[in-house]
Amino acid sequence: MGELKQKLATMSPEKRLYTLETLPTHFGEAGQFERLYRLLTDFDFIEAKLDALDVQALIQDYEFVGNFTPSPFSEKPGDELPAPAKTLTLIEDALRLSAYILAADKNQLAGQFWGRLMAFELPGIQALLAQAKPQNSPWLRPLTSSLMPPGTPLRRTLTGHSAVVNSVAVTPDGKRVVSGAEDYTLKVWKLETGRELFSLNGHTGIVKSVTVTPDGKWVISGSVDKTLKIWDLDTKKELFTLKGHTSSVDTVTVTPDGKCIISGSHDKTLKVWNLEIEEEVFTLIGHTDRVAALAVTPDGKRVISASADNTIKIWNLATGKELLTLHGHTKWVESVAVTPDGKRIISGSHDETIKIWDLETEREVLTIRGHNYSVESVAVTPDGKRLIASSRIIIKVWDLETGKELLPLIGHSDWVGTVAVTPDGKQVISGSYDETIKIWSLESGREFFYLKGHTDSIYDLAVTPDSKHAISASEDNTLKVWNLETSESIFTLKGHTDTVKALAVTPDSKQVISGSQDKTIRVWNLKRGKEVFRLKGSNRSVESLVVTPDGKNIISASYDGVIRVWSLKARKQIFILKSQTRLIYPVAMTPNGKALITGLAANNIKIWNIKIWNIKKIGNVKTAKELFTLEGHTGSVEYLVVTPDSKQLISASWDNSIKIWNLESGEELFTLEGHTEFVNAVAVTPDGKQIISVSNDKMLKVWDLETRKIVASFKGDGELLACAVAPDGITIVAGEASGRLHFLRLENSNAFGSECNG
Repeated sequence: MGELKQKLATMSPEKRLYTLETLPTHFGEAGQFERLYRLLTDFDFIEAKLDALDVQALIQDYEFVGNFTPSPFSEKPGDELPAPAKTLTLIEDALRLSAYILAADKNQLAGQFWGRLMAFELPGIQALLAQAKPQNSPWLRPLTSSLMPPGTPLRRTLTGHSAVVNSVAVTPDGKRVVSGAEDYTLKVWKLETGRELFSLNGHTGIVKSVTVTPDGKWVISGSVDKTLKIWDLDTKKELFTLKGHTSSVDTVTVTPDGKCIISGSHDKTLKVWNLEIEEEVFTLIGHTDRVAALAVTPDGKRVISASADNTIKIWNLATGKELLTLHGHTKWVESVAVTPDGKRIISGSHDETIKIWDLETEREVLTIRGHNYSVESVAVTPDGKRLIASSRIIIKVWDLETGKELLPLIGHSDWVGTVAVTPDGKQVISGSYDETIKIWSLESGREFFYLKGHTDSIYDLAVTPDSKHAISASEDNTLKVWNLETSESIFTLKGHTDTVKALAVTPDSKQVISGSQDKTIRVWNLKRGKEVFRLKGSNRSVESLVVTPDGKNIISASYDGVIRVWSLKARKQIFILKSQTRLIYPVAMTPNGKALITGLAANNIKIWNIKIWNIKKIGNVKTAKELFTLEGHTGSVEYLVVTPDSKQLISASWDNSIKIWNLESGEELFTLEGHTEFVNAVAVTPDGKQIISVSNDKMLKVWDLETRKIVASFKGDGELLACAVAPDGITIVAGEASGRLHFLRLENSNAFGSECNG
């Protein structure tokens, strides 16, 4: 126990709280900057203050230091504290990046520091990490800097919505963010601290779009419930509702004078509403498909609409007449913006391009290519020089004059459907399908990306039995092979033409087998990193794979409702198993090789006894006798694993639970509950006493099966979809929806090992 920790332990609760609250300010105001530095780099102080107060109180201590000009921590000749100013900035930024995680679980502090700071070689940082090692309880220590580190444009993450965030807007004073989501709510946030101020409830359907009036007093929202609602930001109440659309209101905007609202709908129309009299002025008809996005010119005279009919239309707001149509995109136009000078239109489309149009000449000026998916949202900085565009999980900043990419904003783990820029042009706000809102700085210096991995979601992971390699399978159509000892990527296996959903390793560690949405199974030589051969026969995506314990056969499950058994030696399909109930995935096999377990479409699990397979020829199809069905899950069964003694089955489900079953009797033994979202994968230890699980709630949990309690946990930046545990029993690999890989070590606990996938 450190000296500070000992002193705090002897204080009364009141004095302890007062000390934690005031000590940094006291040192700073007294000019005792060396003591202040040592305090703010003391893990015991950080942990104690976080526990007693909250993460924002801690961040304010570092902001207090930053207010001194010039910095008292600038490096001087002979200074015994190298680069102290940078050290404090890194700690502050790490706390800000982890704020939403620590607000929910303060026990994540050590893991968050290790995951974000270990790549920085500053002595102060390394000393902090050396101290940040819980001694008396199990914890998961990151082995690589796999969490978003300080130094990137990402500043903060806001959490609170329980569904996809469809729209974000910033108040004119730049102090608040308003968001609309598929949980039917709007939320208002304080931008400086990331704190949720309040929610606006009233819509009976998904909130598709939000905007704020120019005076900052009202919020307008459009919803799938076919209505627009107007809310007062001061009273936090709904003022009135506008009805008239016959389908979802997908986009709303307001004129610069704040007098009119324009809405675009799935009913293919735009409507103009008078805010003062609370009535519809007129309807604009012309599009032949849904209206996806709207923008008003700065002079308030024209409205621009983007549509799924592949066109952009410009309308006269005074007369309601269509002025012109812009053709050029080859697919849906999903987003639109106008430059501050009113001279140019920017549009984003499902054809993966951004187009810039001159409003005066009515011509396309420039096409920007560089996104690999549909461009979901576009925004322009107030100075008109930069364009912000989102496509799938990546946001890019572009130079509007040259069309050159300036900066990628990487951090979301699912589609980014909305972006907005603060009035001062310094920050970008984004909302995502990952249910978060992120704040990005456009003023950050050069990027530090220590994060390595895939460019898209990781769906499956395995560790070779010889403990030398980890293998990951991804939506980017590749597999990567990693050195388990160094956590470094060795090579990438390319060949699949669609998402790689499943993989398995042969018992001799020489081959890895992969299954893909391209309907093929491929066998790879791990030593040479080359494809050996491929197997074709599935009519749909290959979703799950296992290799039989003797290493001779592969068993695959696919969306065509069939289990296929393949011979590795003969390189062909041996036979097919069909059930009367449509099979989906996953598949698992008992270690003794006697039973096959499969997941069913009806949230159930079916057990097949391999020894008594009743081979009954029906053409080229063979059927197997089923032992029994396990019923109990209320959501899709996503992963299955069997204990080493072949007696118990562990199942992970999208009903947020994990169930343990007796394989001999088919009885459900108990359920583990603790995840708040879908459980994607589980693993069991060699002794059968512990399991790990990963979930869409971004948590990896280690459970003790005897006590049925959580032993340790780790939270990633994004949804965790896959995991694997090395034979050493303490090295864990987890895969994120962002494509990142986390290498973790369970410390202060018994060793365990196994593997699982998502």
